[in-house]
Amino acid sequence: MTPQYLTEAFELARRGRAQASPNPLVGAVLVRNGEVAGRGFHTYAGVKHAEIRALEEAGERARGADLYINLEPCSHQGRTGPCADALIAAGVRRVVAAMADPNPLVSGEGFKRLRQAGVEVEIAGEFTAEAEKLNEAFVHFMRTGRPLVTMKSAVTLDGKIAAPEDNQGWITSEVARAHVQQLRHEADAIVTGIGTVLGDDCLLTDRTGLPRSRPLLRIVLDSQLRLPVHSRMVRSAKDDVIAVGTSAASAERRRSLEECGVRVLIFDGPGGRTDLRRLVNWLGQEKRLSLIIEAGSKVNWAALEQGVVDRIFFYYAPKILGGMQSLPIVGGAGRLRRVDAIRAHNITLHRISADEFAVEGYIIRET
Repeated sequence: MTPQYLTEAFELARRGRAQASPNPLVGAVLVRNGEVAGRGFHTYAGVKHAEIRALEEAGERARGADLYINLEPCSHQGRTGPCADALIAAGVRRVVAAMADPNPLVSGEGFKRLRQAGVEVEIAGEFTAEAEKLNEAFVHFMRTGRPLVTMKSAVTLDGKIAAPEDNQGWITSEVARAHVQQLRHEADAIVTGIGTVLGDDCLLTDRTGLPRSRPLLRIVLDSQLRLPVHSRMVRSAKDDVIAVGTSAASAERRRSLEECGVRVLIFDGPGGRTDLRRLVNWLGQEKRLSLIIEAGSKVNWAALEQGVVDRIFFYYAPKILGGMQSLPIVGGAGRLRRVDAIRAHNITLHRISADEFAVEGYIIRET
C-alpha cells in the first residue's frame, strides 16, 4: 500500500465539499505500474461516483490497476449502478480503501463482491479515523438516521455571547467569522431562534460563494410565528426558509408567511415551545445530513436539554464582558448540581487567529 495515493484520494474527496450531500465525499485514484491512470471525485449534480470517473479517465489502463479510495465502493443500485461491479468489469486488480460503508445494511458487501470476483481488497486502518472524520455527517446519518447537530457560538473568554445593552459590533474577528462561513458551507441546514432574528434581522446564509449541491436550509424556531414578513430572511426566501411554530400560532400569521414563500412546520414541544427532537427527525427524513445551531442562550439550553446536540464548536475571542446580566452561551434552568453537568469529550483546540481559538467537542449521551 502506497500512502501517497490514499492521501491524494482524500484531497480529491474534499473537492466535493458541500457538493455531494446527501451522498458522501469520495475521491478515487487508479494506479498502474506506479503511475496514476485515472482520478475522480463525486458531486451530487455530477451523478457519477468517484470510481466511475476514475475508470473513465483511465480507460484500458484500468485493467490490472490498483484503486485507492477513502470509502468502500458501493454494491447497490441507486441513481447509478454498483461501483463494485464496474471495477470488476474493468479488470481492476486491487482495491485499497480507508473504511467500510457506514450503512449497516450494506457495510462490507462491496468488499465481499470484489473478493468473490478475485479482486484483492485491503482496508488501510491507519487512514480509517481520518476517513470517518472527513465524512462525519454522512457516517452519523447512516448510523442514526438523523443529521449531525453542531452547536456553534462566538463567545468571550468568560463565556458570554451578548451584552445587556448595546450589542453593536462583533465578538470575534473577521478571520473567525470567515471560518464560521466554512462551517455553514459544509452544513445542510442552520437553525436559530426568533429572538435572534428579531434582534439582528439576520440572513443566516452561506456567504462563501462556493458551489453547493442544494441551498443551505434556514430554519427559525418561532412558536408564535412572529417572523416578520419584511425581515431580510423572509424577503430573501427561495424555498430555503422554514418557520417552526406550534399549534398556538395564529392561522393568519401562518398564511402570511406561506404567501411569502416560507414553509411552516408545526411541532408542539414541552412548555409551549417548538419540539427540537421532531425537527431533527424531520430533517433526517429529508436527508439533511448536518445541522448547525446558531442561536441565543435559551435555544442553546433547549437543544442541550432535549438531547439533540452532538457536537459543539465554540469560538473564543480575547475579550471579557463580566457582570451578571451579560448572556452566557447556555441559559435556561441549567443543571443545579455539578455532578449533573452535561459533559463533552474528544476535545480539539483549533487555532483561529493570533489571539483566538475554537473548542470542538462531542456531547456525551446520557443513558
